Amino acid sequence: MDKPLTGIRVLDLSRILAGPWCSQHLADMGAEVIKVEHPERGDDTRGWGPPFLADTHDAAYYLSANRGKQSVAIDIAQSEGQALIRDLVLHCDVVLENFKVGGLRRYGLDYESLKTVKPDLIYCSITGFGQNGPYANRAGYDFLLQGMGGLMGITGKPDSEPGGGPVKVGVAVVDIFTGMYAATSILSALIARDRTGRGAHIDVSLLDVQVGVLANQALNYLTSGVSPARLGNTHPNIVPYQAFATADGHIILAIGNDSQFQKFCAVAGAIEIAQNERFASNRGRVENRSVLVPQLEQIISRQPSDFWLHALEQQGVPCGPINNMEQVFTDPQVQHRGIKITLTHNEAGEVALVSNPVRFDNQQMNSHQAPPGLGEHTTQVLERLLPERKAQLDALRHKGVIR
Repeated sequence: MDKPLTGIRVLDLSRILAGPWCSQHLADMGAEVIKVEHPERGDDTRGWGPPFLADTHDAAYYLSANRGKQSVAIDIAQSEGQALIRDLVLHCDVVLENFKVGGLRRYGLDYESLKTVKPDLIYCSITGFGQNGPYANRAGYDFLLQGMGGLMGITGKPDSEPGGGPVKVGVAVVDIFTGMYAATSILSALIARDRTGRGAHIDVSLLDVQVGVLANQALNYLTSGVSPARLGNTHPNIVPYQAFATADGHIILAIGNDSQFQKFCAVAGAIEIAQNERFASNRGRVENRSVLVPQLEQIISRQPSDFWLHALEQQGVPCGPINNMEQVFTDPQVQHRGIKITLTHNEAGEVALVSNPVRFDNQQMNSHQAPPGLGEHTTQVLERLLPERKAQLDALRHKGVIR
């Protein structure tokens, strides 16, 4: 299919996760993404293993965020490498980078320098704390920002319970959210450029994003003046909306309205609970959760998980299991949707990846190109976009400027 970003070219100077997650999404949507890496080290995440893909030096972490890209290995610390980047920028619509604030200025690769080369350039900078402010020069990592940005303040069991205390989310959600905010911002800038002819410098920071996605929890604080506490697997605004132990495991009960609560109580043989005025409305259930939840825990623990999952699903009461990764990828709905994909890989033969979750006209939006090896496309890209440089490539390779 003719993908929506066909004809857009992105020069990706980012590494780790937030930037690569952004550019992988753009690649899946049809953009040509040129991933610039150091000729020796490459993207840091290539070595973030085990596990590693068989017969390669690439970690699973790297594979998760680099589908659909062309790897061009250029040492930007050398003047010849900087010149190559500037020449490539002339042929690109977007530059994406996640260096520390001012880190590319000494190479002449910052926005102010490159917009003199290409005035309509869209330049997206991802940093830990933004382009200005008292923390601007600090390095930022997902774990740090989960703590600083309030997420760990509301994640984990209450301090008063065994095992209580702050807990980070099991996936680098700040990086992933930042990558997606960067992607949507780049797309917005492309639309604006079509209308105005002007480029833009996009400033996206992990801290801003983390605070921005606190959503209802942030508004709970701003509305009440009270900082939300850690509630484990419970919800601050909905009851019952949490994990419960069954006779042989755990289920999640996610009741979103009073009608669903009544249906649950009918299945549980506890109509009297639904009829109790303290529990009839969600507001009452939230205010009286300390009385209600122990009663529900006792009832749910009497039957195995399959009983609850089957009976509640029949009545339209939202519930589900807590799956490990093997169970996720063998789930019939996940399999039906084709979330696991397999692409041909130059070294390993094939590589299993997770599909882009977006579909256009019932078509999955995935690049068919596996995550590239380090410098796999250096010669191909430079000869195609910079044919006048072709005679210099061997000398640049010998000098270590390219790989």
